[in-house]
Amino acid sequence: MISPVLRPGFIQLRVLDIEEAIIHYRDHMGLDLVSRDDGRVFLKAFDEFDRHSVVLREADNVGLDVVAFKMASQDAVEEFSRKLDERGVKHEKIEPEEQPGVGERLRVHMPTGHKLDFYDAMALSDNGPMTENPELWREEPKGMRIVRFDHCALLGDEIDAAAEILVECLGFSVAERVVDPNDENIAIFLSCSNKAHDIAFLKAPVKSKLHHASFLLESWADIGHAADLMARRNIKIDIGPTRHGITRGQTIYFFDPSGNRNETFSGGYHFYPDNPTRVWTTDKFGKGLFYYEQEVIESFVGVYT
Repeated sequence: MISPVLRPGFIQLRVLDIEEAIIHYRDHMGLDLVSRDDGRVFLKAFDEFDRHSVVLREADNVGLDVVAFKMASQDAVEEFSRKLDERGVKHEKIEPEEQPGVGERLRVHMPTGHKLDFYDAMALSDNGPMTENPELWREEPKGMRIVRFDHCALLGDEIDAAAEILVECLGFSVAERVVDPNDENIAIFLSCSNKAHDIAFLKAPVKSKLHHASFLLESWADIGHAADLMARRNIKIDIGPTRHGITRGQTIYFFDPSGNRNETFSGGYHFYPDNPTRVWTTDKFGKGLFYYEQEVIESFVGVYT
């Protein structure tokens, strides 16, 4: 089955101080501020066509409101809704324009407690990539030179049930998984594209938690540039620059001012739906997480929002 899901569309995060968050995501990371509306801020990366991909909402606590995926058509969204009905999975409609420029969304309440939205319509950006005799960019990328919102990793208890919905109803593929000695999943990496992963579920005795929101950079050199900028601007780094064994991506993990973990990511292998699933065992989990260090970093597994 080829997935009717095109890609991750946007992520909405809660932050404690919206002005501090704007400085981080716009000035440091280099996202464009698209608009402010109803207590939220909408941003996008320079190489994204759609209106926005990151939404920040000021709140008394931090973490994830919702992560959304863009579908190939409204028919695909409606077919997914029918499959959810058959399974008895809670879902609801979010009216058009609840976010500016975004059409009707199907909100799914996942077994892990997360809210995942699915939609087929978003307005194009006024300053997206050029399409006629296109230059590399309209304006020179700023800050960390983020290319796009790439993926996210979520923590929850019922990760197998959550992955089953995406695989059986939407054609996601399990690209990699990490298993304990009983062959039970403790991490599942899923792809709806030819990326190494578009979403990951990590097992923990919690609901609705965010591990990280990840943003693509073009190259290992850009990872180094981002690290230099983080050091110069005193951005708190969790780990990196380093490389994953899982996905093979090159990475830095760091925190926004509210404590939400971000990642800059480049590389990673190309995935195809007919590829076998790669499997890591817990005794090699450290190498899977951080290929060079070959150990589990406590803050990486113990801190989430």
